Amino acid sequence: MSQTVWIARHGNRLDFVNPEWFSTAERPYDPPLSADGVLQGRELGKRLQSENITHIFSSPFLRAIQTANEVAEVLDLPIKIEAGLSEWLNCDWMGAMPATCPREILQAEYPRIDWGYGSRIFPQYPESEEMMLKRTGETVKILVKEFTEDILLVGHGASVVGTTRGLVLGTPIINASLCCLVKVVRNGNLWEMLLNGDTSHLTRVENLVRFN
Repeated sequence: MSQTVWIARHGNRLDFVNPEWFSTAERPYDPPLSADGVLQGRELGKRLQSENITHIFSSPFLRAIQTANEVAEVLDLPIKIEAGLSEWLNCDWMGAMPATCPREILQAEYPRIDWGYGSRIFPQYPESEEMMLKRTGETVKILVKEFTEDILLVGHGASVVGTTRGLVLGTPIINASLCCLVKVVRNGNLWEMLLNGDTSHLTRVENLVRFN
């Protein structure tokens, strides 16, 4: 049995470009993409255009949905929102359980979202690093068992690490920069990482990797 799992981090965040955004935001822990982050999402879509991806799964955070949407537009696929791919719910980063964009807004702005899909795993706040790695690792294992075609997961720096380690033996060090791409391929019962944080599809790459 052969299967390819593509794992991507979202593009650049508005609060990385404009830190003042956080002070007045209605949902400060759910920033959208910046303008260059949207461009990164489009470049990611073009990179994946010739691949045989059948399903796109996204974290419920807006920046991941927006990145997934850019790819989905290129690949002409729906987006399945999977809470198991959520950002690390780190209490040092977030003072409370983060509010995400309401369904009615997402329905109006992102019609590619498949509301018939229900998340397989839900994270709990607050979350230790160990809990996050277990949650994301379990999520990807469930998804590859249920969806045996080639799939794309769009998440965050932490969930890129966690989902990759959920498949690949050991504790590989992942270069999880903005809008990077990890490629993991299954041959039989073993998974091999063929791309580690690839950013060759991007015209602009961040120099300092930030998770939050």
